[in-house]
Amino acid sequence: MAISPFIRLKIRVGVLVLILATALAYAAEPPIRYESSVDAMGSTFSIAAWGSDRGNLAAAVETALEEARRLDRMLSNYRPESEWSAVNQSAADRGVTVSQELFDLLTACVRYSEQSEGTFDITVGPLMRVWGFYKGSGRMPHRSEVRAALARTGYKNLSLQTTTRTVRFEKAGLELDPGGIGKGYAVDRMASILRAGGVSGALINAGGSSMYGLRTPPDEPRGWKVVIRDPKRLERHVAELYLKDESMSTSGSYEKFFQVGKRIYSHIMDPRTGYPAPGMYSVSVLAPRGMDSEAWTKPTYIQGRQWAAKHLPTGFRAFLCEDRGEAQCAWLQ
Repeated sequence: MAISPFIRLKIRVGVLVLILATALAYAAEPPIRYESSVDAMGSTFSIAAWGSDRGNLAAAVETALEEARRLDRMLSNYRPESEWSAVNQSAADRGVTVSQELFDLLTACVRYSEQSEGTFDITVGPLMRVWGFYKGSGRMPHRSEVRAALARTGYKNLSLQTTTRTVRFEKAGLELDPGGIGKGYAVDRMASILRAGGVSGALINAGGSSMYGLRTPPDEPRGWKVVIRDPKRLERHVAELYLKDESMSTSGSYEKFFQVGKRIYSHIMDPRTGYPAPGMYSVSVLAPRGMDSEAWTKPTYIQGRQWAAKHLPTGFRAFLCEDRGEAQCAWLQ
């Protein structure tokens, strides 16, 4: 028996209503939150992410955390088997061929050094050792030790050959330290993985020193709320802000330091003098990428407010807590 046009229309309408009702039911489901963390690069990397499918969400987050582990294995100067350590061990004797990824990262580091007038410098390894900040909390070296270590540093002694992807040290005793760039680079890679995995939004936190806010959480269109801690009273904060597709990195004298008399010597080294940089408690830099925000905290910390106002790249922001007897904290104008 033939179905009348009227019946066929009713069936079609019924199917459309069912599809629409199903779609609305799914749309009405609350977003899912997933959190996880891993220890890497001497810090805890944590991710708080939102999505609509728990399986896909968990897979994206765990893949991003595995990326932090992978980069730890590649960039660690504590692991003798890492690619970074292979460069430190052999580049003074011969050119060391490295992966394209590491070569690109080292090239970026040289660019940061040039832009910052040498105050960002990954060749500070000898200085970090002589000041006791390599696997330690610091010690007061003799001036002769500092002079000897300073003679074995300088990014201009790092030779990069593009055609062969080789790295060579032009001076014996040179040693690369990934501490000023590694976590920021890892945060960027993790954000790319989460974005490709269809995560609705996520906050990546690398030990509190580098963060990235991907898109927004479901209940806050301004982004992910984060705070900048008071460098003198860490239980308090001196600023709060929102990260939306933006990174923030912080360097502070409270992270690793030792005290002689009334003077505090922090791990933030001025590569030009060979001594820890004075005059600052902490610096936070906001930038589109984690690499940028982490790299630019050191020059801003070392060079200070006036220099940063002239040289910080367009679109970057900085919050400085200066040592003027007490901490004086304010945004860079």
